[in-house]
Amino acid sequence: MNDHDATRLARGGRAPDFETPPSAPPLYLTTAFDIDDLSQLDAVVAGTTSGYLYTRDGNPNHTALSADLAALEGAEAAAVFASGMGALTATLVAAASAGDHILAGQVLYGRSGQLLKLFAKQYQVDVTFFDPARPGELAGLVTPRTKLCLVESLTNPLLEVADLPAIRQAIGDIPLLVDATFATPILQKPLELGATLVWHSGSKALNGHGDVMLGSVAGPSTWIRKIRGLSSLLGVNANPFECWLASRGLRTLALRMERVTATANRFAKWLSTQPGVERVYHPSLPDHPTHELAQRMLPRGSGGMLAFDLAGGRPAVDRFFRAISEAVPFSPTLADARTTLSYPAGTSHKFMTADERASYGIGEGLVRVSIGLEDPADLERDFAAALEVAVN
Repeated sequence: MNDHDATRLARGGRAPDFETPPSAPPLYLTTAFDIDDLSQLDAVVAGTTSGYLYTRDGNPNHTALSADLAALEGAEAAAVFASGMGALTATLVAAASAGDHILAGQVLYGRSGQLLKLFAKQYQVDVTFFDPARPGELAGLVTPRTKLCLVESLTNPLLEVADLPAIRQAIGDIPLLVDATFATPILQKPLELGATLVWHSGSKALNGHGDVMLGSVAGPSTWIRKIRGLSSLLGVNANPFECWLASRGLRTLALRMERVTATANRFAKWLSTQPGVERVYHPSLPDHPTHELAQRMLPRGSGGMLAFDLAGGRPAVDRFFRAISEAVPFSPTLADARTTLSYPAGTSHKFMTADERASYGIGEGLVRVSIGLEDPADLERDFAAALEVAVN
Protein backbone atom coordinates (compact mmCIF):
# COMPACT_ATOMS: atom_id res chain seq x y z
CA MET A 1 0.00 0.00 0.00
CA ASN A 2 1.45 3.33 -1.06
CA ASP A 3 0.51 5.43 1.96
CA HIS A 4 1.73 8.98 2.28
CA ASP A 5 4.47 9.60 4.83
CA ALA A 6 2.08 11.25 7.30
CA THR A 7 -0.23 8.22 7.22
CA ARG A 8 2.66 5.76 7.53
CA LEU A 9 4.01 7.62 10.57
CA ALA A 10 0.64 7.99 12.26
CA ARG A 11 -0.08 4.26 11.98
CA GLY A 12 3.40 2.97 12.78
CA GLY A 13 5.26 1.90 15.89
CA ARG A 14 3.83 -1.61 16.15
CA ALA A 15 5.75 -4.91 16.20
CA PRO A 16 4.27 -8.03 14.61
CA ASP A 17 2.75 -10.62 16.95
CA PHE A 18 5.27 -13.13 18.26
CA GLU A 19 5.21 -16.40 20.19
CA THR A 20 8.02 -15.97 22.75
CA PRO A 21 6.81 -14.23 25.94
CA PRO A 22 8.95 -11.45 27.44
CA SER A 23 11.03 -12.41 30.47
CA ALA A 24 9.95 -9.30 32.37
CA PRO A 25 6.33 -8.08 32.51
CA PRO A 26 5.66 -5.55 29.72
CA LEU A 27 4.38 -2.04 30.25
CA TYR A 28 1.10 -1.13 28.53
CA LEU A 29 1.25 2.63 28.05
CA THR A 30 -1.97 3.09 26.17
CA THR A 31 -5.04 5.19 26.79
CA ALA A 32 -7.40 2.82 24.99
CA PHE A 33 -7.56 -0.59 23.28
CA ASP A 34 -8.68 -1.19 19.69
CA ILE A 35 -11.93 -3.08 19.11
CA ASP A 36 -12.69 -5.23 16.06
CA ASP A 37 -16.45 -4.69 15.92
CA LEU A 38 -19.56 -4.12 18.03
CA SER A 39 -19.95 -7.78 18.95
CA GLN A 40 -16.46 -7.75 20.46
CA LEU A 41 -17.35 -4.56 22.30
CA ASP A 42 -20.43 -6.23 23.77
CA ALA A 43 -18.42 -9.31 24.77
CA VAL A 44 -15.69 -7.31 26.52
CA VAL A 45 -18.26 -5.21 28.38
CA ALA A 46 -20.16 -8.34 29.42
CA GLY A 47 -16.96 -10.07 30.49
CA THR A 48 -17.53 -13.07 28.24
CA THR A 49 -14.22 -12.48 26.47
CA SER A 50 -10.94 -11.13 27.80
CA GLY A 51 -10.01 -7.61 26.84
CA TYR A 52 -9.84 -3.97 27.81
CA LEU A 53 -11.45 -0.81 26.50
CA TYR A 54 -10.13 2.26 28.30
CA THR A 55 -7.26 2.43 30.77
CA ARG A 56 -9.24 4.35 33.38
CA ASP A 57 -11.48 1.27 33.58
CA GLY A 58 -8.76 -1.34 33.34
CA ASN A 59 -5.32 -2.13 31.95
CA PRO A 60 -3.13 -5.28 31.95
CA ASN A 61 -0.73 -3.62 34.40
CA HIS A 62 -3.63 -2.98 36.79
CA THR A 63 -4.64 -6.62 36.46
CA ALA A 64 -1.15 -8.00 37.08
CA LEU A 65 -0.53 -5.94 40.22
CA SER A 66 -4.03 -6.48 41.59
CA ALA A 67 -3.72 -10.25 41.14
CA ASP A 68 -0.39 -10.30 42.98
CA LEU A 69 -1.76 -8.24 45.86
CA ALA A 70 -4.91 -10.35 46.18
CA ALA A 71 -2.79 -13.50 46.35
CA LEU A 72 -0.49 -11.97 48.98
CA GLU A 73 -3.42 -10.88 51.15
CA GLY A 74 -5.35 -14.12 50.72
CA ALA A 75 -8.20 -12.10 49.21
CA GLU A 76 -10.69 -12.89 46.47
CA ALA A 77 -9.77 -9.72 44.59
CA ALA A 78 -7.89 -6.43 44.78
CA ALA A 79 -7.94 -3.07 43.05
CA VAL A 80 -5.28 -0.38 42.59
CA PHE A 81 -5.63 3.40 42.72
CA ALA A 82 -3.78 6.64 42.02
CA SER A 83 -2.79 6.91 45.70
CA GLY A 84 -3.59 5.52 49.12
CA MET A 85 -5.96 8.43 49.63
CA GLY A 86 -7.66 7.63 46.33
CA ALA A 87 -8.16 4.07 47.57
CA LEU A 88 -9.67 5.34 50.81
CA THR A 89 -11.93 7.81 49.01
CA ALA A 90 -13.41 5.15 46.73
CA THR A 91 -13.87 2.78 49.67
CA LEU A 92 -15.64 5.37 51.83
CA VAL A 93 -17.97 6.27 48.97
CA ALA A 94 -18.70 2.56 48.45
CA ALA A 95 -19.38 2.00 52.15
CA ALA A 96 -21.37 5.00 53.39
CA SER A 97 -23.99 7.54 52.34
CA ALA A 98 -25.48 10.62 53.99
CA GLY A 99 -26.91 9.69 57.38
CA ASP A 100 -24.69 6.63 57.79
CA HIS A 101 -22.10 6.18 60.56
CA ILE A 102 -18.39 5.28 60.47
CA LEU A 103 -16.16 4.22 63.37
CA ALA A 104 -12.47 5.13 63.09
CA GLY A 105 -9.38 4.72 65.22
CA GLN A 106 -8.48 8.01 66.87
CA VAL A 107 -4.83 7.93 65.80
CA LEU A 108 -4.71 7.68 62.02
CA TYR A 109 -2.49 9.08 59.33
CA GLY A 110 -3.41 12.75 59.42
CA ARG A 111 -4.87 12.90 55.91
CA SER A 112 -7.09 9.88 56.66
CA GLY A 113 -8.54 11.69 59.64
CA GLN A 114 -8.91 14.86 57.59
CA LEU A 115 -10.84 13.00 54.87
CA LEU A 116 -13.17 11.44 57.43
CA LYS A 117 -13.87 14.88 58.89
CA LEU A 118 -14.60 16.16 55.39
CA PHE A 119 -17.12 13.35 54.88
CA ALA A 120 -18.73 14.31 58.20
CA LYS A 121 -18.95 18.00 57.36
CA GLN A 122 -19.68 17.98 53.64
CA TYR A 123 -21.59 14.73 53.15
CA GLN A 124 -23.39 14.25 56.49
CA VAL A 125 -21.70 10.96 57.34
CA ASP A 126 -21.36 10.67 61.12
CA VAL A 127 -17.86 9.71 62.27
CA THR A 128 -16.97 8.51 65.76
CA PHE A 129 -13.30 8.24 66.70
CA PHE A 130 -12.40 5.57 69.26
CA ASP A 131 -9.34 4.24 71.06
CA PRO A 132 -8.30 0.93 69.42
CA ALA A 133 -6.44 0.05 72.63
CA ARG A 134 -9.87 -0.31 74.31
CA PRO A 135 -11.81 -2.61 71.96
CA GLY A 136 -14.14 -3.55 74.81
CA GLU A 137 -15.67 -0.07 74.62
CA LEU A 138 -16.26 -0.34 70.89
CA ALA A 139 -19.43 -2.42 71.01
CA GLY A 140 -21.25 0.43 72.73
CA LEU A 141 -20.46 2.75 69.81
CA VAL A 142 -22.03 0.56 67.11
CA THR A 143 -25.43 1.75 65.89
CA PRO A 144 -27.86 0.44 63.23
CA ARG A 145 -26.42 3.16 60.96
CA THR A 146 -22.79 2.00 61.31
CA LYS A 147 -21.51 0.95 57.89
CA LEU A 148 -17.74 0.75 58.38
CA CYS A 149 -14.99 0.55 60.99
CA LEU A 150 -11.51 1.80 60.05
CA VAL A 151 -8.26 1.15 61.94
CA GLU A 152 -4.54 1.00 61.29
CA SER A 153 -2.88 -2.32 62.10
CA LEU A 154 0.18 -0.35 63.26
CA THR A 155 -0.64 3.26 64.06
CA ASN A 156 1.15 6.19 62.50
CA PRO A 157 3.37 7.43 64.12
CA LEU A 158 3.51 5.70 67.56
CA LEU A 159 3.40 2.11 66.26
CA GLU A 160 0.57 0.91 68.48
CA VAL A 161 -0.72 -2.51 67.43
CA ALA A 162 -4.44 -3.04 66.87
CA ASP A 163 -6.09 -6.16 68.31
CA LEU A 164 -7.96 -7.02 65.13
CA PRO A 165 -9.77 -10.16 66.42
CA ALA A 166 -11.03 -8.21 69.46
CA ILE A 167 -12.20 -5.34 67.25
CA ARG A 168 -13.98 -7.81 64.97
CA GLN A 169 -15.74 -9.39 67.94
CA ALA A 170 -16.80 -5.99 69.25
CA ILE A 171 -18.30 -4.71 65.99
CA GLY A 172 -20.04 -7.92 64.91
CA ASP A 173 -20.81 -7.97 61.20
CA ILE A 174 -19.81 -4.35 60.53
CA PRO A 175 -17.25 -4.25 57.65
CA LEU A 176 -13.72 -3.71 59.02
CA LEU A 177 -11.23 -1.77 56.86
CA VAL A 178 -7.60 -2.08 57.98
CA ASP A 179 -4.78 0.19 56.85
CA ALA A 180 -1.84 -2.24 56.85
CA THR A 181 0.67 0.05 55.14
CA PHE A 182 3.28 -0.25 57.90
CA ALA A 183 3.00 -4.03 58.32
CA THR A 184 2.55 -5.09 54.67
CA PRO A 185 1.16 -8.56 53.88
CA ILE A 186 4.57 -10.02 54.68
CA LEU A 187 4.22 -9.30 58.40
CA GLN A 188 0.45 -9.46 58.77
CA LYS A 189 -2.56 -10.61 56.76
CA PRO A 190 -5.48 -8.70 58.31
CA LEU A 191 -8.11 -10.70 56.41
CA GLU A 192 -7.04 -13.75 58.45
CA LEU A 193 -7.56 -11.76 61.66
CA GLY A 194 -11.09 -10.51 61.02
CA ALA A 195 -10.73 -7.67 58.52
CA THR A 196 -13.16 -7.34 55.63
CA LEU A 197 -10.92 -5.12 53.51
CA VAL A 198 -7.21 -4.34 53.71
CA TRP A 199 -5.88 -1.06 52.39
CA HIS A 200 -2.35 0.12 51.58
CA SER A 201 -0.51 3.17 50.44
CA GLY A 202 1.35 1.35 47.69
CA SER A 203 3.76 4.28 47.48
CA LYS A 204 5.43 2.89 50.58
CA ALA A 205 6.80 -0.62 51.23
CA LEU A 206 4.87 -2.42 48.50
CA ASN A 207 6.94 -0.50 45.97
CA GLY A 208 9.85 0.23 48.28
CA HIS A 209 11.87 2.62 46.13
CA GLY A 210 10.30 6.02 46.72
CA ASP A 211 9.25 6.55 43.10
CA VAL A 212 5.57 5.50 42.93
CA MET A 213 2.24 7.09 43.89
CA LEU A 214 -0.25 4.25 44.32
CA GLY A 215 -2.92 2.74 46.58
CA SER A 216 -4.63 -0.63 46.88
CA VAL A 217 -7.61 -2.33 48.50
CA ALA A 218 -8.11 -6.11 48.75
CA GLY A 219 -11.06 -8.15 49.97
CA PRO A 220 -14.23 -9.91 48.80
CA SER A 221 -14.91 -9.68 45.07
CA THR A 222 -18.33 -8.08 45.65
CA TRP A 223 -16.72 -5.20 47.55
CA ILE A 224 -13.81 -4.84 45.13
CA ARG A 225 -16.08 -4.76 42.09
CA LYS A 226 -18.01 -1.84 43.58
CA ILE A 227 -14.89 0.01 44.75
CA ARG A 228 -13.13 -0.48 41.41
CA GLY A 229 -16.14 0.90 39.56
CA LEU A 230 -16.14 3.98 41.78
CA SER A 231 -12.41 4.36 41.17
CA SER A 232 -13.11 4.82 37.47
CA LEU A 233 -16.06 7.12 38.08
CA LEU A 234 -14.13 9.32 40.53
CA GLY A 235 -10.99 9.29 38.40
CA VAL A 236 -8.75 7.93 41.17
CA ASN A 237 -7.58 4.93 39.13
CA ALA A 238 -3.90 4.01 38.99
CA ASN A 239 -1.89 4.56 35.84
CA PRO A 240 -0.05 1.73 34.07
CA PHE A 241 3.49 2.98 34.66
CA GLU A 242 2.97 3.29 38.43
CA CYS A 243 1.53 -0.24 38.48
CA TRP A 244 4.48 -1.56 36.49
CA LEU A 245 6.96 0.07 38.86
CA ALA A 246 5.08 -1.23 41.91
CA SER A 247 5.00 -4.74 40.42
CA ARG A 248 8.77 -4.58 39.99
CA GLY A 249 9.24 -3.38 43.56
CA LEU A 250 6.93 -6.07 44.88
CA ARG A 251 9.34 -8.78 43.74
CA THR A 252 11.69 -7.94 46.65
CA LEU A 253 9.09 -7.11 49.33
CA ALA A 254 9.73 -10.21 51.46
CA LEU A 255 13.49 -9.65 51.45
CA ARG A 256 13.16 -5.94 52.24
CA MET A 257 10.73 -6.46 55.11
CA GLU A 258 12.98 -9.10 56.67
CA ARG A 259 15.95 -6.73 56.47
CA VAL A 260 14.27 -3.58 57.80
CA THR A 261 12.59 -5.50 60.62
CA ALA A 262 15.91 -6.92 61.81
CA THR A 263 17.59 -3.51 61.57
CA ALA A 264 14.72 -1.75 63.37
CA ASN A 265 14.81 -4.25 66.24
CA ARG A 266 18.53 -3.62 66.75
CA PHE A 267 18.32 0.12 66.14
CA ALA A 268 15.39 0.68 68.54
CA LYS A 269 17.37 -0.90 71.40
CA TRP A 270 20.45 1.15 70.57
CA LEU A 271 18.53 4.40 70.17
CA SER A 272 16.85 4.01 73.57
CA THR A 273 20.29 4.28 75.22
CA GLN A 274 21.36 7.49 73.49
CA PRO A 275 21.66 10.87 75.27
CA GLY A 276 18.77 13.20 74.58
CA VAL A 277 16.41 10.42 73.49
CA GLU A 278 13.57 10.42 76.00
CA ARG A 279 11.59 7.49 74.61
CA VAL A 280 11.63 5.15 71.61
CA TYR A 281 8.43 3.75 70.11
CA HIS A 282 8.75 0.32 68.50
CA PRO A 283 6.69 -2.76 69.40
CA SER A 284 9.83 -4.91 69.73
CA LEU A 285 10.76 -2.99 72.89
CA PRO A 286 9.38 -4.42 76.16
CA ASP A 287 8.25 -0.97 77.36
CA HIS A 288 6.08 -0.36 74.31
CA PRO A 289 2.39 -0.35 75.38
CA THR A 290 1.46 -3.00 72.78
CA HIS A 291 4.61 -5.13 73.01
CA GLU A 292 2.80 -8.27 74.15
CA LEU A 293 -0.01 -7.79 71.64
CA ALA A 294 2.56 -7.45 68.86
CA GLN A 295 3.82 -10.95 69.59
CA ARG A 296 0.38 -12.29 68.66
CA MET A 297 -0.64 -9.91 65.89
CA LEU A 298 2.78 -9.63 64.22
CA PRO A 299 4.71 -12.82 65.02
CA ARG A 300 7.22 -12.19 62.21
CA GLY A 301 8.11 -8.76 63.59
CA SER A 302 6.81 -5.20 63.64
CA GLY A 303 8.59 -3.82 60.61
CA GLY A 304 10.96 -0.96 59.94
CA MET A 305 9.04 2.03 61.30
CA LEU A 306 9.82 3.58 64.67
CA ALA A 307 9.61 6.94 66.41
CA PHE A 308 11.38 8.69 69.26
CA ASP A 309 10.95 11.72 71.50
CA LEU A 310 13.93 14.07 71.40
CA ALA A 311 14.63 16.24 74.44
CA GLY A 312 14.46 19.92 73.58
CA GLY A 313 11.38 19.78 71.35
CA ARG A 314 11.16 21.42 67.94
CA PRO A 315 14.48 23.39 68.16
CA ALA A 316 16.38 20.20 68.96
CA VAL A 317 14.64 18.35 66.14
CA ASP A 318 15.63 21.12 63.73
CA ARG A 319 19.28 20.87 64.83
CA PHE A 320 19.14 17.08 64.51
CA PHE A 321 17.68 17.20 61.01
CA ARG A 322 20.31 19.71 59.87
CA ALA A 323 23.16 17.68 61.36
CA ILE A 324 22.13 14.38 59.78
CA SER A 325 20.72 15.64 56.47
CA GLU A 326 23.58 14.50 54.24
CA ALA A 327 23.28 10.90 55.46
CA VAL A 328 19.59 10.55 56.39
CA PRO A 329 17.17 13.05 54.81
CA PHE A 330 14.07 14.64 56.29
CA SER A 331 11.59 13.36 53.69
CA PRO A 332 7.84 13.20 54.41
CA THR A 333 7.35 9.65 53.17
CA LEU A 334 8.38 6.20 54.34
CA ALA A 335 9.60 2.73 53.31
CA ASP A 336 12.16 3.92 50.76
CA ALA A 337 15.31 1.88 50.13
CA ARG A 338 17.15 4.52 52.20
CA THR A 339 16.38 5.51 55.77
CA THR A 340 14.33 8.69 56.02
CA LEU A 341 13.07 10.95 58.79
CA SER A 342 9.76 12.73 59.24
CA TYR A 343 8.31 15.23 61.68
CA PRO A 344 4.70 14.18 62.40
CA ALA A 345 3.69 17.45 64.06
CA GLY A 346 4.61 19.35 60.90
CA THR A 347 3.80 16.84 58.14
CA SER A 348 1.57 13.76 58.46
CA HIS A 349 -0.40 15.09 61.47
CA LYS A 350 -0.25 18.83 60.93
CA PHE A 351 -3.98 18.87 60.17
CA MET A 352 -4.75 18.01 63.80
CA THR A 353 -4.95 20.77 66.37
CA ALA A 354 -2.06 21.07 68.80
CA ASP A 355 -4.32 19.80 71.60
CA GLU A 356 -5.34 16.77 69.54
CA ARG A 357 -1.72 15.93 68.79
CA ALA A 358 -0.76 16.32 72.44
CA SER A 359 -3.62 14.07 73.60
CA TYR A 360 -2.43 11.35 71.22
CA GLY A 361 1.21 11.62 72.31
CA ILE A 362 2.45 13.43 69.20
CA GLY A 363 4.69 16.07 70.73
CA GLU A 364 6.93 18.78 69.32
CA GLY A 365 9.99 16.58 69.85
CA LEU A 366 8.64 13.48 68.12
CA VAL A 367 10.68 12.17 65.17
CA ARG A 368 9.53 9.31 62.95
CA VAL A 369 12.17 7.04 61.41
CA SER A 370 11.65 4.81 58.40
CA ILE A 371 14.46 2.28 58.40
CA GLY A 372 16.02 1.51 55.03
CA LEU A 373 18.45 -1.05 53.70
CA GLU A 374 21.70 0.45 55.03
CA ASP A 375 24.05 -1.41 57.33
CA PRO A 376 22.78 -0.78 60.88
CA ALA A 377 26.26 0.12 62.15
CA ASP A 378 26.38 3.03 59.72
CA LEU A 379 22.96 4.26 60.87
CA GLU A 380 24.07 4.17 64.49
CA ARG A 381 27.19 6.16 63.65
CA ASP A 382 25.24 8.81 61.73
CA PHE A 383 22.53 9.14 64.38
CA ALA A 384 25.05 9.32 67.24
CA ALA A 385 26.88 12.22 65.61
CA ALA A 386 23.67 14.14 64.87
CA LEU A 387 22.20 13.55 68.33
CA GLU A 388 25.35 14.98 69.89
CA VAL A 389 24.79 18.19 67.93
CA ALA A 390 21.06 18.27 68.70
CA VAL A 391 21.23 17.97 72.47
CA ASN A 392 24.40 19.93 73.22
